[in-house]
Amino acid sequence: MSDSLTSRGAAGTNRLGRPDQLTVLGFATDASSETVLRDGLSDLSQNGIANTCDIRRGTVKTAIAAMMRMPVPQILVVDIAGDDRPLQSLGELCDVIEPSVSVLVLGDIDDVELYRSINRRIGAVDYIFKPITREMVARYFASLITNDSHIGDSTRGGRVIAITGARGGVGASTIAGLLAWFLGVDSNRHTLLLDADPFIGVALDMLGTTPQRTFRDLLADPDDHGQEAIVEATTPVQNRLHVLGSPPSPGSEAHSIVGNARRVIDAVRFRFNFVIIDLPFLPIPSQRELLELTHHRVIVLDPSVAALRDTLRLLAIPNNPGQPQRPTILLNHEGRPGGLKRKHIEDSLKRKVDIAIPELPKPFAALTSSGRFAGGGKGPLTRMVQDLSREVGFEPGRKTERA
Repeated sequence: MSDSLTSRGAAGTNRLGRPDQLTVLGFATDASSETVLRDGLSDLSQNGIANTCDIRRGTVKTAIAAMMRMPVPQILVVDIAGDDRPLQSLGELCDVIEPSVSVLVLGDIDDVELYRSINRRIGAVDYIFKPITREMVARYFASLITNDSHIGDSTRGGRVIAITGARGGVGASTIAGLLAWFLGVDSNRHTLLLDADPFIGVALDMLGTTPQRTFRDLLADPDDHGQEAIVEATTPVQNRLHVLGSPPSPGSEAHSIVGNARRVIDAVRFRFNFVIIDLPFLPIPSQRELLELTHHRVIVLDPSVAALRDTLRLLAIPNNPGQPQRPTILLNHEGRPGGLKRKHIEDSLKRKVDIAIPELPKPFAALTSSGRFAGGGKGPLTRMVQDLSREVGFEPGRKTERA
């Protein structure tokens, strides 16, 4: 066997400087992974990370055969799902690729020893457990393609997810609460639900908590408190879910000191795996500051003309450098009588709706007396929150014991 893939360019640079070199050549064993790879790389191109890709259906054996006759790409993606001897197959791949190639391995076995062997013995850049999502493609490929360490640095700490309603009343706050509950309580990830509405935030009431200190206080405080003081302002809810927000106060002024929102996010990102921000689109400095710090945006709309119009406006906001993935579009109340059809919405947006929730007969928006968040259990809401969690970066295959 030749030397390991680690010496073959794990940093992802195009060391040979070939202007016509294919950026990504990928082989996936299933249609879903093939589509997600193609769509995710297209997202990167639309957000300024230029790349050329060729994604095909195939196994490691297919990749070996291709590498014996094709010019080498900058990044090679191979899928070991269904391979009886994956390490041997990857070893054979080592013998037919050049030292400049960075290799990413896809697989359907969630095993720590396999992960270590692929990374240490074989030397691949990383092992990605399926099912993969567009978020995972953006996270793994952006820094490899650009060789920009700042992109990798921006992903350190917890992921910051902004849930924004196209307009009021479309269900964004409830969806943010459901997602935070799924991650922090059901999936045992350290999760913070941050209600960023300074006027009529509902997260505290929804989760039945009374804070010692509010998010509104932190924004207006002239003192530069340390990380510990900021984290202590969060209120535990259940298991590993915490909440930070402000009680409703429609008559209050949205006073905030520039930089305080950043201080809050910098502090909580290194205590929580996920920071879910219920972020209404308001013309105030703290909201713009939070938007700039977001890793991924989710836009929630209902099937109304007004929500469709405002969604187009939100999509026109350019992504920041830490957002290589396009925003997720979540359609709530699909099929509502008198509402727009999904095809009409997609034609107007010029893109597909990523997740849809059908019109449901009963509202859902509070913590129940049994200590469960209403809307949990089985059904369309559960499927929605599981799909949404994968969109924003949750990897369900990596299980942890519930506290």
